[in-house]
Amino acid sequence: MNILVTGSSGWLGQHLVPLLKRAGQTVTGLDPVAAPTTDIIGSVADRGLVRTVLRERRIEAIVHGGALHKPHIATHDSSQFIATNVQGTLNLLEEATAAGSTVDRFVLTSTTSLMISHEIRDAHERGIRRAFWIDEEMAPLEPRNIYGVSKLAAEHLSRMVHGATRLPIVILRTARFFPEEDDMAHAIVQSDANTKANEYLFRRLSTQDAASAHVRALERAPEIGFDTFIVSAPTPFSPDDCEQLVADAPLVVERYFPRYREIYARRGWTMFDRIDRVYDSRKAMRRLGFVCQTGFGDILAELDREEGS
Repeated sequence: MNILVTGSSGWLGQHLVPLLKRAGQTVTGLDPVAAPTTDIIGSVADRGLVRTVLRERRIEAIVHGGALHKPHIATHDSSQFIATNVQGTLNLLEEATAAGSTVDRFVLTSTTSLMISHEIRDAHERGIRRAFWIDEEMAPLEPRNIYGVSKLAAEHLSRMVHGATRLPIVILRTARFFPEEDDMAHAIVQSDANTKANEYLFRRLSTQDAASAHVRALERAPEIGFDTFIVSAPTPFSPDDCEQLVADAPLVVERYFPRYREIYARRGWTMFDRIDRVYDSRKAMRRLGFVCQTGFGDILAELDREEGS
């Protein structure tokens, strides 16, 4: 299959492109930044370039991971987010469904960030005493910044084009898998590695799992038709834990992982005092047939092995 991967120089693209190639796929990487995983330097905002790539490479599937991301808010203005994340997505969708196109499936990399409103972000300051249980049914969606707004717009465009053309489209709302340090506003005193380990409980996945989810979405898109999935490491928690997760998260974690305090103590690590949101990825398991291979239990086991060696 001839696959176009946009954002091929980015963190996801650097892992996804080799994974697809190892599976025997023919991959064309498109990105404004040069990298070993990128074949064509350019932007999805350039519609002429998009048209040329799809036609000349006879692209059959698109993984649209190219976008301006949250860290770019500090360096790019809102119009640039619209040009890349919204107009760029529309360019791909319309060229993929134009007469003569060979594209028969489309996977959009979206983000759980678009599900986080100011109410959720500032829950502690607002005195909210229960963690938010977040799944694909949560509504209304009220993104708090231009990144989330632009990604939600890209999702709406995808739904619109699917409705008009029946192009199979799968949207993956990925949780955190980027390597940058946490930027959460509430007090986080843990180290970066400690923070990332904690997040596997409720809002993180490995980069390898993120890439694998896209491969699975490509495989299942024709059968699924259209759908949206949260992709995050399986949480051990249930909605019944949400009140105590805000009051005393370490106690809840200990209930599920009795040895976590012992393993963490060896490294001087600690758990977040509170957890204010939990991403539920069970729909991806049920309908997409995908489950992340790395979860908090795996992280603990690896830490335990390292300390014991």
